[in-house]
Amino acid sequence: MRNLTLAAATVLLAANPAAAQSAQELLDTRYDRALAAGYKALMLCSAIANTERNAGALTRTTESVHEWELTGIYPTLDPIIRDLPFEIVRAADGRVNHVEVQWATDMAPRYARHDAGAGCKVLPIGASAPATDRWPSDSWERPFTVMHSAGGGPLADAARAAFTNDYGEGARSTAVIVLVDGLTKVAEFDEGRRGEPQRTWSVAKSIAATLVGAAVHRGAIDVNQSAGLGADQSDPRRAITIDQALRMATGRYSDTPGNRTDPLYWGGSTVDERAQDWPLLHMPGTVFRYANNDTLAAVQAIEATFEAHPPAEFFAKLGMHHTVAETDWQGNYVLSSQVWATAEDLAKLGQLYLNDGVLPDGTRILPKGWREYVSSPSGPQPDGAFGYGAGFWLMNKSDGVPPDTFAAFGNRGQYVVIVPSRDVVIVRRGEDPVGSRFDIAAFTRDVLAALD
Repeated sequence: MRNLTLAAATVLLAANPAAAQSAQELLDTRYDRALAAGYKALMLCSAIANTERNAGALTRTTESVHEWELTGIYPTLDPIIRDLPFEIVRAADGRVNHVEVQWATDMAPRYARHDAGAGCKVLPIGASAPATDRWPSDSWERPFTVMHSAGGGPLADAARAAFTNDYGEGARSTAVIVLVDGLTKVAEFDEGRRGEPQRTWSVAKSIAATLVGAAVHRGAIDVNQSAGLGADQSDPRRAITIDQALRMATGRYSDTPGNRTDPLYWGGSTVDERAQDWPLLHMPGTVFRYANNDTLAAVQAIEATFEAHPPAEFFAKLGMHHTVAETDWQGNYVLSSQVWATAEDLAKLGQLYLNDGVLPDGTRILPKGWREYVSSPSGPQPDGAFGYGAGFWLMNKSDGVPPDTFAAFGNRGQYVVIVPSRDVVIVRRGEDPVGSRFDIAAFTRDVLAALD
């Protein structure tokens, strides 16, 4: 699929007058274009390839990805990204092989490579084009069963209100699911989005905490052991525990709130290069600092278990057949953000926590009490409206919401709210643009009121 128009090519070749920018500004402008191209390549690849993996959800159009995933993004990249020329390259069997995005006349395109069953990964800036026709012969589709709404009434009205501006001007919902006692009471979707996976963004951090719990249950690790950071035993970072990494309390420096990891997410660097080596600034366990790198450190601490117990195996046990945990180009899981899942699959994750880590067939896959562990504010706490547990946010300060409510939160409006005292799971998916915020506390309160 070629989309290298004359107008787009003109944009690509245009250069800002050197006299109007300093050397650093020119460098930053070029870097932003490289990041924007990586962002676009990865989003197009993941959105299209992961949707096509679902039998019954035939494809995502490039126009749809531009409308949803590539609109309202980071302010430095948003003005650049839509006009960058791109090509979707398919293998002989029709599957997406890779996506390439042009960004500079003197450099190779940015590439995102699709690996069967493993989603997409962005390659380093300057990398060569991926090889084609290297696909395994086994089936690549997954059976798709959608959750259906149980009807109308106050609950359905509350769910539909999520698709208006009632909970945030400019917010854009794509799906709402409400489970009560394990049964689907409401399943509402934006037209055409039913069954489509979306990037979970930081909901992946809660998935990461869940995978850590599975490793604890198997006896492979203890959350109070070292996360393995630092050069050796003489390095004070070696004292940082997996628990402290899950609780965003490693004490390490991060250069921005949230520790934006653009070089990893869009630039083609690896987890090992970007996440592990940040210096210590506070004593571990004393200061809360929300950071992608802390979750990545916790995941790296259990990386050795993934060969025998990959995330895909865990998702299959839960029936999360349309969830893909993607990696960097060297195979390290980017479980701070880079997971693609349907709303239905995230509802199953929430239900696992209501069941305290036990599957419907009675098989325990998380330690007894893991729900209490992840929802306990035992570490240093953030300022603001929400507390923090171990990989999950706490809604214990939200008016009208039961104090045991905890949730997975993700960028652009991804939410999985778990209310144990009401046996309720609420999933809200969105593509909220920068500057718009969906009021998940008010929505949770209204959904619960509609259930009374």
